[in-house]
Order: sequence, then C-alpha cells, then structure tokens
Amino acid sequence: MRYVSTRGLTPPQSFKDVLLAGLAPDGGLFVPEEYPQYHEGTIDTMRGLNYTQAAQIILADFIDDIPTVELNKIIARTYTPNMAPHLKWLDEDLALLALSNGPTLSFKDQALQLLGRLMEYVLREKDEKLNILGATSGDTGSAAEYAYRGREGMQVFMLSPYGRMSRFQQQQMYSLNDPSIHNLVVDGNFDDCQAIVKAVNADACFKEKHRIGAVNSINWARIAAQVVYWAYASLQATKKPGDVIDVSVPSGNFGNALSAYIAKRMGFPIRNIIVATNENDVLHEFFRYGFYRIRAGDDVKITSSPSMDIASASNFERLMFDCVDRDAYRLRLLLDTLQLIGRFVMSDKSQSLDGFCSGSATDEEVIRTIRTVYTGYGATIDPHTAVGMKVAFDYQYTHTDVPLIVAETAHPAKFADTIREALEVEPPIPKGYEMFGTLPEHITRVPADPAVIKQYIMEHV
Repeated sequence: MRYVSTRGLTPPQSFKDVLLAGLAPDGGLFVPEEYPQYHEGTIDTMRGLNYTQAAQIILADFIDDIPTVELNKIIARTYTPNMAPHLKWLDEDLALLALSNGPTLSFKDQALQLLGRLMEYVLREKDEKLNILGATSGDTGSAAEYAYRGREGMQVFMLSPYGRMSRFQQQQMYSLNDPSIHNLVVDGNFDDCQAIVKAVNADACFKEKHRIGAVNSINWARIAAQVVYWAYASLQATKKPGDVIDVSVPSGNFGNALSAYIAKRMGFPIRNIIVATNENDVLHEFFRYGFYRIRAGDDVKITSSPSMDIASASNFERLMFDCVDRDAYRLRLLLDTLQLIGRFVMSDKSQSLDGFCSGSATDEEVIRTIRTVYTGYGATIDPHTAVGMKVAFDYQYTHTDVPLIVAETAHPAKFADTIREALEVEPPIPKGYEMFGTLPEHITRVPADPAVIKQYIMEHV
C-alpha cells in the first residue's frame, strides 16, 4: 500500500512514512493510492468476528510495512474488551456507537491509543525521536497526551484555545505533569491553533530539523483506525448480504464522517452518511447547497459542543480529492480559490458525494435532544452526540427503512454544565475521575504566533 498527497507534489510514501510525517511536504493530506475492496462474501464471513479480529484484518490492508505478527500484537494490546467500540441499541432501529470507553472518555481514544503504540514501534525500529505538534478544540488534546505520555522517543506540544473548552476537558489536559507533555494555551480560537500547526508544518526545514509529527486527523493513521469502527458497526447492525445501515456523525473537522465514507467505499454496508453540525455549519452548507465557505475567526460561534466550533474542516480536502476524480491539479485550483476569496462551488455533482446528507442543530435543540433521549430511552448523551441525534431524528421522519447508527463522541461528564441545564441533574462521574476540577494545572500561555511556538519547541527538544 502506497500513499499519495492530495496536492500531487509529493512522491508516493509508505505507511511508516506517512505515520511519522502527518501532513505531506507539499501541504496536502495523505490518502491511499486506492481503497482496499471488500466483497459481500468476505464481509459476510466477518460478521462473527470480535472487534480486535476485524481490526487486524482491515488495518493489515492499510499497514503492510509492519510485520503482521507485530501489528496484530499492537492491535490486541489496544483494543481490550473494555476499550473496544460496541453498539448500544435504543430501539430496534436506532443505536449509539459507543466510542467513549477509553482513558479520556472520548472517541478520539479509539484511534490515538493505537497511534501511540504504532509510532513507538516505528521510532524504536528507526532509532529516531518525534515531536508531536497538535491543535485541539476539546478532546483531541487530552486523548493524544494520554496516548503518548511516557512513550519512548516522543514529546507532545499541544495547542488549545484559551477559555474555549469545558472545565473537565481542560483538567484532563492541563493537570498532566509530565516532562514529555507541553500544554500551550493560545490567545485565540481553535482555528488560530490549527493555523499555527499548519504554518509550522509548512516550514519544511524546521519540520525536518526538529522532527515534527502530527496526531490530529490530518494524520492518515488516525483515519484508518476510525474506518475500522464504522466497518465493525455495519457488520454488527446487519445480518445478511444486502442489508445496509445509515449513520449520523457529529462533524467538526470531518475526520469521523470521512472514515465512514471510506468504509462505505471499501464495500462495507453503509448506505447514507448524515453529516451533523452545530451552528458552525460549514459542512452542512456544502452538502445542502454545494458551496464551501470558510468562516472568519469572529464568525465562529461558541456553542455547547466546542469540539465542533470550527471555521473550516481540515479533513474535507480528502473528500474533495475524490470529488475531482483524484486530479491534484483541479484540487489545487479549488484550494487556490478558497484561499483567495474564502469559498468555492462544486460546479458538477460528483459520485463521491452520493449518499451524503446533512443537518444542523442549535444549542436550544441540543438541550431538547438531551432531554428527549433521557426521558425516551433512559440514556444520557453529551452535547456533541446530541447534535448527531437531533439531525438523526430529523432524518428518521422520512427514512425509517434501515437501522440508523449515531456516533457517541464523549462521556456526558465532560460537559456537566450542559447536562445540568438540560436535565437538572449531575452527570455521573466515572470512577477514577472524581478529582478533576481540583488538580493543579501545568500550562504555558502563548500568543497566536507561529514564531513563538517554533521558539518554544526549539527550547524544549
């Protein structure tokens, strides 16, 4: 399996190369030269597998430069029975895909716990070190830090926006007192943080000299890991060849919805992918009207689902690459237009968009949805999951013929203020997290300036 850049100006790379590089040298995102294909007969034989077994089969098609025995060991150590995703049926046609079983109670754990082990293996093999630079709007930061702390040959430099995360999310990240973890709190919003990461990665000399890598969803390995749980969900929710499911995915940077799309392209029985956004509806606007328009920083609304408060979706480029038939020149023209005027229009309907639909939810609708799910199904969901559920309910008014799976993105305890407002009760705190909110924080406050971040990295590597 070889990987190419969406921008088309980087030679094909191996999985190990893209794992450590994150962003391609030409500024693009890595994707497989082609998606592995699974036929109905093969898929039918996989329906009886547990999560680890399914992951070992699927990931071997993306990762062919790590010996199978070693890869299988890494996967088995990651996806223990307590960690593995599973379906929680609310009724016969509606289920949550439970993804908040990891150490930071977020779906990001499902990929990043695997990435931490993969990177440690490859760095040890190469006798190299890596400095992880990432940006977070909520859960990615803590999931990355818990996945990489203490791992051989790695440090994490994580940018987060000042005052834009829940108290629980901040405590998960900022309370870590580890010499390999650097929490850099930026005076700005998430997109400022993301822009700094891209600016640092765009400096090829600095990136190479200081061995800069990435863990947010610009890293292909994270997408590959997420493909597995959508494939597995489709296996669990269907009984025979010809059966299909629809999925509703709360979406910010588009990595999770993209993973469902790739699972579908590989042949797994997913029919429609519902892209659910909050009031920052960049993606909903595209899927509904056909034009993509980034928001100015001041136009990004602060909502009860902060991980989805984005001005542009960093993974959207991978879908657009398929939409232009993988013509990197055409994609670069679209991106040039986006940079010049802040938007572009899809002038023709791409087959890659078949099966996508979308919707959005206001904060008021999120509160109502949390109440509805609690009273109707006895389940408590976090505000991001509620965005996906609200849009799923809208969709079910006209589509009720196949099971609908909604991605659960985080444990509700991470967003206690919203749960209190919706249900007038305290969300249960999972065992082991009782001290959050009282621990000292270890942070460095920084301006939204790539030069300052570069200087900090140089002083600490």
